[in-house]
Amino acid sequence: MAADIRFLSAAIAAEINARPEQAAAAIGLIDEGATVPFIARYRKEVTGGLDDTQLRNLSERLVYLRELEARRTSIVDSINTQGKMTDELAAKLGRAATKAELEDLYLPYKPKRRTRAEIARERGLGPLADAIWADRSADPAKLAEAYVSGEVTDVKMALEGARDIVAETISENADLLGRLRNHMRAGAQLKAKVVAGKQEAGAKFADYFDHTERWATAPGHRALAMLRGWNEEFLTLSIEVDADDTSPVKPAQRIIAAAFQMGGKGPADVWLMEVAGWTWRVKLSTSLSLDLMREMRERAEEEAIHVFARNLKDLLLAAPAGSRATMGLDPGIRTGVKVAIVDGTGKLLETTTVYPFPPRNDVRGAQAELAALIRKHNVELISIGNGTGSRETEKLVADMLTNLPGAKPTKVIVSEAGASIYSASETAALEFPGLDVSLRGAVSIARRLQDPLAELVKIEPKAIGVGQYQHDVDQGKLARSLDAVVEDAVNAVGVDLNMASAPLLARVSGLSKSIAEAIVAHRDQNGAFASRRELLKVARLGNRTFEQAAGFLRISNGKEPLDASSVHPEAYGVAKKIVAACGRDLRSLMGDSAALKAVDPRQFIDEQFGLPTVKDIIAELEKPGRDPRPSFKTATFAEGIDEITDLKPGMMLEGTVTNVAAFGAFVDIGVHQDGLVHVSQLADKFVKDPHEVVKAGDVVKVRVVEVDVKRKRIALSMRRDDGDTPPPPRGGDRGKPANPKFMKTEKPSSQSAFGAALAEAMKRR
Repeated sequence: MAADIRFLSAAIAAEINARPEQAAAAIGLIDEGATVPFIARYRKEVTGGLDDTQLRNLSERLVYLRELEARRTSIVDSINTQGKMTDELAAKLGRAATKAELEDLYLPYKPKRRTRAEIARERGLGPLADAIWADRSADPAKLAEAYVSGEVTDVKMALEGARDIVAETISENADLLGRLRNHMRAGAQLKAKVVAGKQEAGAKFADYFDHTERWATAPGHRALAMLRGWNEEFLTLSIEVDADDTSPVKPAQRIIAAAFQMGGKGPADVWLMEVAGWTWRVKLSTSLSLDLMREMRERAEEEAIHVFARNLKDLLLAAPAGSRATMGLDPGIRTGVKVAIVDGTGKLLETTTVYPFPPRNDVRGAQAELAALIRKHNVELISIGNGTGSRETEKLVADMLTNLPGAKPTKVIVSEAGASIYSASETAALEFPGLDVSLRGAVSIARRLQDPLAELVKIEPKAIGVGQYQHDVDQGKLARSLDAVVEDAVNAVGVDLNMASAPLLARVSGLSKSIAEAIVAHRDQNGAFASRRELLKVARLGNRTFEQAAGFLRISNGKEPLDASSVHPEAYGVAKKIVAACGRDLRSLMGDSAALKAVDPRQFIDEQFGLPTVKDIIAELEKPGRDPRPSFKTATFAEGIDEITDLKPGMMLEGTVTNVAAFGAFVDIGVHQDGLVHVSQLADKFVKDPHEVVKAGDVVKVRVVEVDVKRKRIALSMRRDDGDTPPPPRGGDRGKPANPKFMKTEKPSSQSAFGAALAEAMKRR
């Protein structure tokens, strides 16, 4: 294990800009069961101060490299079992840095179905292939005459068998495959074309009906758009290399020739060059194109997952409206508007349904009932879901508030993504066993305004809907990435131990779902926790779990003031030494920034706690339990702008950023269809990454640039100048990605042999 960690830490350290000993320390902690938030926050001395981003990257690479090592071991064992291992091969296998390199080396030894080359060898044609390789001045046809017998009926058949053997030799040369793959990576073109007769049905992919771009620089969102078009059978996809080279012998063929020294003028050289060209066209170009297609997909998926993760983080860390009585409205036309009132702690007080829209049209009755509920429960916030009927519901509420005497609640339209999934979930059923499913969504909409993080953790991250082609990516990788984002967000904010739900507690460092449920059960049975130490009374919660979780759990007004901070219980001694040095009572010192800034942290360093931890403790005493989230503010939608048809170019509007993609940001301006601010329109300067300018949840001012009612596309700008509108971006750049659809596996009838091979490869993913 020690040797394993030394190797892995050396491999990972350079990638995360750290020293090998830092990486080794982090790997050791992870292997012991420590979480990334715990290591980043409370083990800075051990890792030399690795931050959460470095640790997340380390954790991901650790999984890949251990999978790589497991595969290396399996391959070595297989080749040894066959008795074919050599010192040279063992050295190459040991140096292989990627799974692709390993598989290239293993290819000649990999058990496979009976090949044409094997059949040729069984017919006695192996010596013929060897003879052609050995004597380049010989005429292959003359050599083949000696092998015409039995199943080999003529010279042509003998030469075809020799060709199959030579082609297999070429195709299984790992060094050659690496050179050819690099050649393709450098110069390959990705080509998309519309399937004949599907122009109208596939109109959403019109930008790719005749599209060519470099494989190496194709942005992830365009790659995924084209792959989706191929998957839905509207596009054909191909990868071409050397298409513009007019020489009779293409560069790829010359690479093969150089690898096997085929450059001579003898008859065998000429024959071998023909075989090299045939091998490239029939075998290698297709298999290597599939490799590049997979690489492109993986690259695009990585980008899409990264975008989703950043958006999710921004949404989870959005400003909470706070502990105020809130009315949640889940809009509906025919089925009515579902209403839920929750108090400042999120406790459900009352529910009902009103029917202001057709067929009942009870506008006055609905407004009267809402007004009565507002007065009864002293409602301060009204949270309106942004689904169908949201603007109609908002207008209904606005008209009602106009006539409401006294202080008026603040109305806010919030994303209801995932609310219906939560409503039908086991979590919702346990929270509200007697409540109708349709009303549970209104509760979620109310609570997610009060505290987005606490409510959204109850929903599977993928269902929150801030992704880019999220259903087209590797679902396992996506889930791991999003789970990490949720874990980091929850632990960055901290959790109130006496208020948190089981789903929220389950995201705390070190706590599992069962332990979280046990904490809630203990709390329900025994009352609120008076101190963090009381956690050790919870069934199955031991010292190790306590160590991982305690620092992220908060207790307000408990026995120990430090329990309300992020100071870990293991460091309470240091904190109290700092307090004693100030000659103050702990409660009076907490929050006194001036007094704490005068403290020299170096005075409190000991064998266990170094300068980073002492500085963190002082910072936490300055602002105990501080919330890293921004202050709450809302967007104001323009009156009278309710539908996409109400929009006109030049209008200045306010909206909320709902999603940020690689090509721009989507903004809700209150017309049921988000508009797109293309990356070129985000600022008056060049913007490489939209996240540099905006994040999900931001309130922004935009100008309407273009409205396409038929395609439901709205182009917006955040630029202050009135410069020329840029050319419409390609494909998926211009509007919200099309409805996601899982990868099909059937072979499109109009696809090429490459398309069929790609379809088969995707079946095996």
